Amino acid sequence: MKSVGVDIEDISRFENKSNAFLEKIFTKNELEYCLSQKKYQENLCARFCAKEAVIKALSTLNEKKPAFLDIEIIKKTNGAPYVNMLASEFKKYNYYLSLSHEKDKAIAFVVVE
Repeated sequence: MKSVGVDIEDISRFENKSNAFLEKIFTKNELEYCLSQKKYQENLCARFCAKEAVIKALSTLNEKKPAFLDIEIIKKTNGAPYVNMLASEFKKYNYYLSLSHEKDKAIAFVVVE
């Protein structure tokens, strides 16, 4: 069975956020990568969209809602983003992810199989 999820957000939502706020949503690996980038807000926002898209896709499969910190969005060696599920009950699925950002918006599209 396949399911899809999509989310779009304003990049400005991730400007001037406290570390305490960010640490509730993003893993250490995600924060290290995103905050090392010049346009870190775009990267944070795209990863947040990906987490929301994963949650939406899993909900249509009647799965319980994973916590934000159960979902890690990192890059493969070739630069492509991928979903690393940290909670074992969600590792039974394959995840296909696309991220994009342009001007003031970021978007993520996820297929769960």
